[in-house]
Amino acid sequence: METLTVGQAATQSGWSPRMLRYVEQLGLVVPQRTGAGYRLYGLRELNQLRSLAELRRRFGVALDELAFAARLRRDPPLRAAVETWLAGSDAGAGAAWVEWEQRKHERLLAA
Repeated sequence: METLTVGQAATQSGWSPRMLRYVEQLGLVVPQRTGAGYRLYGLRELNQLRSLAELRRRFGVALDELAFAARLRRDPPLRAAVETWLAGSDAGAGAAWVEWEQRKHERLLAA
């Protein structure tokens, strides 16, 4: 398959050119670029766009939510921080966790 411009890819995928640029900005589907900076969409990118649309329809997730999920996979410290926060936000365990974190930070500041 030959590569497509952003307009052609929009027609093929059902996304608007503006949304394709937004999806790229979020890092969800990143097309190749020509030397002059034009976007080139191949079969892989078209398949990603189609499956992204299906994922949104099936589970009702927003693009920014998917972008954050992708960021969690690429950023282990962020993932650990979110997992720690989620573990501490459980009912009943939340107050003890916050108190433990507060004491930890006090010890770090005192050192």
